[in-house]
Amino acid sequence: MLNAELSADLLIRGGDVVSVHTGQVWRADVAVVGDRIRAVLPPGTPVDAAETLDATGLVVAPGYVDAHMHIESSLLAPAEFARVTLARGTTTVLADAHEIVNVAGRDGQAWMIEQGRDTAQTMRWAVPSCVPALDGFETAGARLDDTDIAEMLEWEGVTTLGEVMDYRAVVSGDPRMHAIIDAARRRGVRLDGHCPNLSGAELGEYLWAGIDSDHCKNTAEVAVEKARLGMLLMLQEKCLTPEVVRALLDLPHLPDFCLVTDDIVVDAIVTTGHLDRVGSVALERGLPPLSVLRALTLQPARRLGLDDRGTVTPGKRADLVLLRSLTELTPVVTVAGGAVAGRDGAPVSGPGPAPTHPFGGTVRIGAPTAEAARWRVDLPDGEHTFRSLRVNGVDTYTEPDEVVLPVRGGVVDWQGRTAVVAVFERHTGAGGVAFAPVAGQDLGAGAFATTYAHDSHNLTVVATTESALLTAAAEVVSWGGGMRLVREDGPGAGLPLPVGGVMSERPADEVAHASRELRAELADWGWQNRNAFMSLSTLTLAVSPSVKITDKGLVRVVDRAWEPATVAR
Repeated sequence: MLNAELSADLLIRGGDVVSVHTGQVWRADVAVVGDRIRAVLPPGTPVDAAETLDATGLVVAPGYVDAHMHIESSLLAPAEFARVTLARGTTTVLADAHEIVNVAGRDGQAWMIEQGRDTAQTMRWAVPSCVPALDGFETAGARLDDTDIAEMLEWEGVTTLGEVMDYRAVVSGDPRMHAIIDAARRRGVRLDGHCPNLSGAELGEYLWAGIDSDHCKNTAEVAVEKARLGMLLMLQEKCLTPEVVRALLDLPHLPDFCLVTDDIVVDAIVTTGHLDRVGSVALERGLPPLSVLRALTLQPARRLGLDDRGTVTPGKRADLVLLRSLTELTPVVTVAGGAVAGRDGAPVSGPGPAPTHPFGGTVRIGAPTAEAARWRVDLPDGEHTFRSLRVNGVDTYTEPDEVVLPVRGGVVDWQGRTAVVAVFERHTGAGGVAFAPVAGQDLGAGAFATTYAHDSHNLTVVATTESALLTAAAEVVSWGGGMRLVREDGPGAGLPLPVGGVMSERPADEVAHASRELRAELADWGWQNRNAFMSLSTLTLAVSPSVKITDKGLVRVVDRAWEPATVAR
């Protein structure tokens, strides 16, 4: 029993505290001193508090922990990302900075760590394991080997080897990839995975290498197989298919899992949410509320080795969310490190000053010329069958398809016949470019150009006319990176991303407004996908099934091999 009235910096009075350990909910007051929970007290216990929050009718739960995500995918710099996601309840993240590192190498990682150091959100870091994502098949702005990885794993705040995306290299025994894995294992850090639908003996080889998590979309059968073998499922929104959820619930014991965001653009964050959104989808799909809450709090905290959070317990970090109920996950109030950081899903503070950065000159090419934008091939005049990328309206999976196009004078005559994707190498200034047809979308006259194109972030343009291709590409290059849609039958839209071509230095509301306009224009243009930005920006992700394109050509992802540009008849 306390012998004297307790003093506290913050008192959360009159709420119902939830235990992520037992599932019990009970009326209690929570006293906070500094950034720690001092006591969980019977209601009405006298406390001398500098600030009191009335939590009557609310549930007091731990703050949310995101165990796998990429800050750059929000299109925001770290401080702005923290400000808007804290308001949605995300108090801790493990950030894999492989977007900016593919552009700027070690300097990119160091800058992200420095920018995130003073945010109210706790940022822990993963060193990207695959820079470039598919070594030898694309041109990135940097290349990390095992020596780089070993040194960067010693940096402050770094706790993890980032997602090992080149899973084909792992299971085939590639020396470079295994040297990187060995460096991480010697350091004793966690190894995060990326292995969509990897199964059977190959999955066993991946696990044998020490990689024990996966955040990719899997079939229900593969998700169960991975869970059965003890691989931690990190379920982002697209992973929460009815089939996967039903299969997990049908198991004798619901396995541990984490809910993660992976990639969410700022307009979606401020409109529909961050981890709170993923948790809401999990609830809609039928996962139990306590399991969802544990997957947002205790389980990811344990995964990250952060035993000081993820629970409402004396002595733990005062990262807390006040909720209307266990099925309404957008916080009424977010407390981070003992201080109020958000109310009703909105930040309590305005944006800070624009960050300074050294990454404004990373687009090292001029605007493509008309000659550079011509699709030249070494084929005789006549009709030829070309391999195309067929996209879909649901996810980022691309299938091989075919289209017949005429060739005249060594140039493919594609206008009026198909949309194309062109990838211009931007890092060395050497001027390499690759083309392929795109199927599966009914696009108007225009072009979408972007330097936000996973993971090497070369200048990528999807176009239906050559003139629009040149205009959109020229504007993106003039900005030092960004996204621009040029339409011949509409206004189009654009968003400069001068921080390495992948992030804006502007406040979140401005970036959200621009990205929202761009998303709407893409839909009007005809690009129909649940997440248009990801669908477009992963056409170049050569580790994501099934066929992708880089600045060097088409890649068969599963075979880790080149795909011929033409189909033999």
